[in-house]
Amino acid sequence: MMRTGVHIVRSLCRAPQAISNNITPFSSTGMVQLAAQRTSFIRCRSMAVLPWPFSSQPRDFSLPNSSWGSEMRQQYEHYNSQCEEMTEEGEKKRGPWRRLPSYNRSLKFATGGVYLSKIIQSKARLFTRNIREQGAAFEYVMFVNKEEQKCVCVFQAGHLLEGPPGHVHGGAIATMIDTVIGTHSTYLSGPVMTANLNINYRSPIPLGSTVLLHCSLDKKEGRKTFVTCQVTSTDGSRLHTEATGLFLSINVGHILGV
Repeated sequence: MMRTGVHIVRSLCRAPQAISNNITPFSSTGMVQLAAQRTSFIRCRSMAVLPWPFSSQPRDFSLPNSSWGSEMRQQYEHYNSQCEEMTEEGEKKRGPWRRLPSYNRSLKFATGGVYLSKIIQSKARLFTRNIREQGAAFEYVMFVNKEEQKCVCVFQAGHLLEGPPGHVHGGAIATMIDTVIGTHSTYLSGPVMTANLNINYRSPIPLGSTVLLHCSLDKKEGRKTFVTCQVTSTDGSRLHTEATGLFLSINVGHILGV
């Protein structure tokens, strides 16, 4: 893995005049020194460096797979069809909704010596995307409407999320609410972290069923973003859960260690 990481760094960040002859790149010390020398150069191209530490083409978990039930697919098609619209001239244009891709890691790039080498070797995975078996746990896709400052998540609960017999664990529901509200707040305000989450459970969610998480912005005050969320049946006839959240904008550098 170290060799792979060094290869990525060298291929993307190579500047002939910057490579020192007295560094052995395939040693751990050489990796740290090489990455440290590139810090300012990498910052200028931060979106290009390490687009994915483990694969050049990461899997987008928000796309349909064989585990999705008919209700999940129907809701996906409903919102996905609104991501594009046809003009009177017959041309396609962006619609009011946008599908958000979802990967099994949030961190796509990093800068800085020792921390960079740790990222390359890391086995960390996003909690909601760490189960390989399709359909076993969290199956979901998110769509955002920037103009209306709204977000909807289509969520299918797998058999590994059981709490009460035959129903979804309250902690799994809270996880999805936190994920959806946090992602929506990040889309609106940039990187955020959860400061407060209040949840009221109204009715249980059967395992294997598909529900919708409707999220909307209440207000923004400086670094604070206030959001509400409702978890309902797909036809809107049943309210399963409702929640409010407070998220604080953060400097992503604190997370990346730069």
